[in-house]
Amino acid sequence: MTKPHACTDPKHHVHDAAGFVREVERQCLQRGLRLTPLRANALQLIADAGRPVKAYELLDRMKATHDSAAPPTVYRALDFLLEHGFIHRLASINAFVGCHHPGAETHAVPFLICDTCHSATELEDEDIVASLDRRARALGFMPQAQTLEVHGVCAECAKKGD
Repeated sequence: MTKPHACTDPKHHVHDAAGFVREVERQCLQRGLRLTPLRANALQLIADAGRPVKAYELLDRMKATHDSAAPPTVYRALDFLLEHGFIHRLASINAFVGCHHPGAETHAVPFLICDTCHSATELEDEDIVASLDRRARALGFMPQAQTLEVHGVCAECAKKGD
C-alpha cells in the first residue's frame, strides 16, 4: 500500500485556526525547530485572520502583545514560518496565509484570490500542479518551485453582486 502524499492525507490537512497552530507546534517539536513566542504570535494572528494578512498589518496587531515588535522582527518571524512551510506568501497581493498542510515541508499550491473581499482559497488539486510540472519539463525547464495565483471574484462576492 502506498503512503498518501501529505497534501492529500487528511491527517495533514488543517482548516481551523486552533488546529492549525497545534499542528505547527507539533511539527516544530518533531523537526526540532524553535517556535519562539514572537513566531507563535505571528502564526496565531495569521491563523485567526482567516484571510491574507500583510506584514505591516501583522506588525500593528503584534504590537498589542509585543511592544518591541518592529518590522525586522516581524519579517524574521515570517521568514521562519515560510522557510518551514507553515505559511504561504501571496506575491501578487504581498500578503501571507496559513498553509492547510503544515505537515508537508514542501508542496506547490495554486491559490484563488478574490479581488473583492481579498479572501484566498488554497486550491487542493494535485493534477494542476502535476500538469504544470509536466509541461515545464517537456520544454526542458527544470521547475524548482511553483506559485500559481488566480485572481477573480469568489462565489460569495458574486452572489452579492459586489
